Amino acid sequence: MQANSVWNQSTTIINNFKKSKIMNKQGLIEAVAAKAQVSKAEAAKVLDAALEAAVEAVKKGESVQLVGFLNLVPAERPARLAKNPRTGAVVNVPAKKVVKAKLGAKFAL
Repeated sequence: MQANSVWNQSTTIINNFKKSKIMNKQGLIEAVAAKAQVSKAEAAKVLDAALEAAVEAVKKGESVQLVGFLNLVPAERPARLAKNPRTGAVVNVPAKKVVKAKLGAKFAL
């Protein structure tokens, strides 16, 4: 009886996971097209252009601020020493450019 109960619980969890929605780029394009009442092709062009413009700006060292929505800020991560967890050896990690993202108030759930 217990094995059957565990099986049913596992099946329920898997089915709930499958039902959960994950919006990918295509889903976002469809949602934008529906809200803006434009074709999916037009929505795709606009979304691609907006994403490309944001990436280009951050690569130039500029911040992208969409008030209440998202802030993307380029940052410099300094060089540091780190420890390899498998071997315990100390390794030098070089400096690196990264992007810091901060969600705005519209994402407060």
